[in-house]
Amino acid sequence: MRVGMISTRFAGLDGVSMEAAKLTPVIEQAGHEISWLAGELGPGFTPGVEVPALHFLDEDNLALEARAFASANADPTVAGEVRWRASSLKPAIRSFLEQIDVAYAHNVLSIPMQLPFAMALTEALEETGVRAVGHHHDFGWEKPRFAHCTVPQILSNYFPPALERMRHGVINSLAQRALAERTGIEATVLPNILDFERGPSRSVDGREYRRAASIEEGTIVLLQPTRILERKGIESTLRLAAGLGSRAVVAFSHAADRDVGYWQRLQQLAKELDVRMVYRPAASESADESPWLGDAFAAADLVCFPSIQEGFGNALVEALFFKRPIFVNRYEVYMADIAPMGVQAVEMDGEVTTDVVNEVRALLDSPDAAAAMVEANYEVGLEHMSHQVMRDRLLPLLEGRD
Repeated sequence: MRVGMISTRFAGLDGVSMEAAKLTPVIEQAGHEISWLAGELGPGFTPGVEVPALHFLDEDNLALEARAFASANADPTVAGEVRWRASSLKPAIRSFLEQIDVAYAHNVLSIPMQLPFAMALTEALEETGVRAVGHHHDFGWEKPRFAHCTVPQILSNYFPPALERMRHGVINSLAQRALAERTGIEATVLPNILDFERGPSRSVDGREYRRAASIEEGTIVLLQPTRILERKGIESTLRLAAGLGSRAVVAFSHAADRDVGYWQRLQQLAKELDVRMVYRPAASESADESPWLGDAFAAADLVCFPSIQEGFGNALVEALFFKRPIFVNRYEVYMADIAPMGVQAVEMDGEVTTDVVNEVRALLDSPDAAAAMVEANYEVGLEHMSHQVMRDRLLPLLEGRD
């Protein structure tokens, strides 16, 4: 079977691109072929078709998006432009669909950042009769920026569309419930995954990452393995480091999608707290680049995930996978889906208290307790976030099995 992976982009370290890449071996090992369609295709996303006008960062699309979400007053001129742009995109989409057996749409029919693409894809699916799966990582109703819309009917019709030959997946149970309540569409929960059955594909070397980041022996490394965005709540990692004292350093391992203004505010806060930060990117689109992400995790005494809002939590899954202790904020999806799995972590309720600092310090001072924690967490990942989970849940959707 030929599976066509479709999105606005497959590149870099955003959650959609990472999850699509991680699902590739699950699909291919089941005997299926994959091709890609997006506005941008990074290394590894081959074979594929790159159509720049499909990217959410296309200049014309950005201008249209700004008009579409400028107010709550209906604007037929915006609807007309969406229709016109959709008609210009449809030939390339139809050409791609004609070469595949099932379309696997990642977030393009979920988050309304490319209205014409969603309209064109939906209509092309109806016209060609190609089966489809929509993998919805986040929805417009979850984002304040999309609260006011000049084309509400387009949002209702295409995000996501209710097509007879389309099945749906979401990344957490809260989205599953909201989708059903808002649209009547039933969806399967497809959590973030890693290959817990086989473990890391390469040996990890924390000493290499520490050396490359100029981190001295004896330093407590708090790894912040996320993009540098405000919703990641990174101020809490800095406050935890301040509470642990001068031996603690905060290491940043991701280079992509850094909010420059937020990064500057973090630098100022670190200066006020007298906390040292090191910025040593480890993850890369190139699997051969060194140091790789596993080295950064191996270097960490504690993985910090103080996010305020997440669809699931890639970095949290990675911490389980690379067997590192975790510090986490009790964000909504964590409490609904992840904590009930049995994940063990030092938790906080939005604030780094003295008790939180003391709990972290006790964990760092007890190698046996930390070792027991990470081994138990790996078993949680094996049961709930492994390739087998996707073989059981995703493959039936793609293969048209009920």
